[in-house]
Amino acid sequence: KKLANSISRSLDKVKVEGFSGDKKGSDSLNTDGGGPLKVSYIFPNGDRYEGECSRSAYGALVRSGAGKHTSASGITYTGEWHEDKMHGRGTMQYPSGAQYEGEFKDNMYNGTGTYTFPDGSMCKGHFHNNRLEGDGAFISAQGLFWTGEFHGKAALGLKL
Repeated sequence: KKLANSISRSLDKVKVEGFSGDKKGSDSLNTDGGGPLKVSYIFPNGDRYEGECSRSAYGALVRSGAGKHTSASGITYTGEWHEDKMHGRGTMQYPSGAQYEGEFKDNMYNGTGTYTFPDGSMCKGHFHNNRLEGDGAFISAQGLFWTGEFHGKAALGLKL
């Protein structure tokens, strides 16, 4: 949740191809060239972003395209961005060793993905708002494989 809060902020100042500028624009930060900009930015809280950005409809510079965001606490998201949100395919890695790889929408696990726990066990299937929902599988760290339906925190009818 901390990463989701930090990534929803717009970029205030960025380094673009050797230039620094305000998100509202400056002479050294011209984005009329068509494609996305490559940026490197350190947020005031210590988070870092490296990747593509573009101008929003309001003129703000926002993460859009491929990029990597690393929080000050060590959580890393590498993947696709849309309008300053994790959106598309990506990988979220946690300092504990846990990892989610799959589809994101509006900063949440949404779509087909795999969540791997620190012990190596994993859940695979369709995620909705950060939860495994519908048909899915749980694979234990020992390699035992269960399939069934997942709903919220319940896993009804899991079969070995």
